Amino acid sequence: MIEKTSLSLIQSVIDTSKELIVIFKGEEAVLANKAFNSFFGVNFFEEYKIVAGTFIDHFIPHPSYFHKDRLIAGESWFDAILKLPEIDRVVSMLTQEYEPHAFSVNIDNNTEGYYVVSFVDITHDLIKRIMIESKTSIDMRSGAYSKKYFLQVAQNYEDAAIFNEKIIALVVLNVNKEFIEDFVSPELALRTLVIEFKRSIRQDDMLIHWEDNKFIILYLIDQEANTQPMVNKLQILVNSEELEGLNCHINSSAQKKGETILELIERVNLASKL
Repeated sequence: MIEKTSLSLIQSVIDTSKELIVIFKGEEAVLANKAFNSFFGVNFFEEYKIVAGTFIDHFIPHPSYFHKDRLIAGESWFDAILKLPEIDRVVSMLTQEYEPHAFSVNIDNNTEGYYVVSFVDITHDLIKRIMIESKTSIDMRSGAYSKKYFLQVAQNYEDAAIFNEKIIALVVLNVNKEFIEDFVSPELALRTLVIEFKRSIRQDDMLIHWEDNKFIILYLIDQEANTQPMVNKLQILVNSEELEGLNCHINSSAQKKGETILELIERVNLASKL
């Protein structure tokens, strides 16, 4: 066991971290920091140890993340995670209120017999990680995401929304052809629109060039009523001096119960043509 003086010093150091940190001796958790205790709703680590079962049981079985069903016979979960590429070392755990969080896992096994494990909360970065930009993801004419790329990752986006217990909201922007034709080139018009639209959306929102003069914005909300603030910001933008001459028809909606992301897009697209 760790000596008492060393234990006190280690406790002081790890308590300064916002990450969840646990020290294991073999498979047994022997020390954790304040952030860990707070996540699991206990005041002291000893309280946690009284009610805690096998640690790996905290990892929610989810097809996108590591959990105990991925272990092979006789393998420790530490070794199993270390075999994975860093980007795939992700687990999901529930708070005391049963809210799922996604964590990137870092394991230090330099001290024989001990594992120092830190869990970095990446819940709010999950969409960003799924939608990693690459040359093939971007529509070269406009600078927005391409329709082809979106169709490839649509299921991932939907899975991320479900995991985060969010609703997918959608805005369809139909731009008048005259605005595009009056520019020096259609490409410059599209890129100008994308630059301006991005100023009104969050970094994690998804702006897609759907057709020649149509854009789609996808974003996550807690409830249907939260769709309107995005629409209001876009309405102010399309009426601004920066986009003088723009006549942009805006349609929006939020995902209904049991509706897929593609069904949502089809429904709003149909409404925009009426």
